[in-house]
Amino acid sequence: MLNIGCHLSASKGFLHMAEEAVSIKANTFQFFTRNPRGFRAKELDMNDVEKYLEYISDKNFAPIVAHAPYTLNACSADKKIRELAKDTMEDDIKRLEHIPESYYNFHPGSHVKQGAEKGIEYIAEMLNGIITPEQNTVILLETMAGKGSEIGRTFQEIREIIDRTEYSEKLGVCMDTCHIWDGGYNIVDNLDRVLDEFNNIIGIERLYAVHLNDSKNPMSSHKDRHETIGNGYIGLEAITRVINHPQLRTLPFELETPNDLDGYAKEIEILRSLYNE
Repeated sequence: MLNIGCHLSASKGFLHMAEEAVSIKANTFQFFTRNPRGFRAKELDMNDVEKYLEYISDKNFAPIVAHAPYTLNACSADKKIRELAKDTMEDDIKRLEHIPESYYNFHPGSHVKQGAEKGIEYIAEMLNGIITPEQNTVILLETMAGKGSEIGRTFQEIREIIDRTEYSEKLGVCMDTCHIWDGGYNIVDNLDRVLDEFNNIIGIERLYAVHLNDSKNPMSSHKDRHETIGNGYIGLEAITRVINHPQLRTLPFELETPNDLDGYAKEIEILRSLYNE
């Protein structure tokens, strides 16, 4: 079965998101843990969580993906911003411990003229201050397009963060198809080669989820502008190879295309029809 979903609003709770996912024939979804452009979070409603877990119990759901707010920057030059990132992530992880089969995805951050080496040092320092050997939630580092001073534009940068993290078994990767294409990895003509490189540098066993997006820009543009499936420079043929690739096909795929719920439903319908059961 193709494990596919999309980004949904968490404003009405987990049960509502699950019901929306099922209504468009999705069996996973992604959501922001709090305001994506801020840090405010609603209290976790345990009654809602219990109803959600009961609702999905017989629906063959794949793991869901919680996304940290975009404003979280673990490698800022400003110590207060780094501390806010740490406090936010720590709180998010505590919440997710109540939701089995969930991953926590975050953008590694932007070093803002400090250099990638310093940025990687700060990110690992934050993770070492948060991760415990007892936690169940796996934290995912997202592959980035490389705009500005983003960390995570190469597999090697992600590997360096992992290597500097004490409990690195709690770390994984979320591969964004638009980001790695914009970052210079040719998943259109050389998907096998890209995955071999990922495996050699990071290890394919650390790949837990995929953000499935087309791109508005050519390869190596470093722009990070998502496009609807089949209408960008990656194209439907290449995306079909992604969802059917033996090293990827069982992972949860999360759509982040510029769409409403009906648009996501159409994309999911198309992709399910192209998946080799």
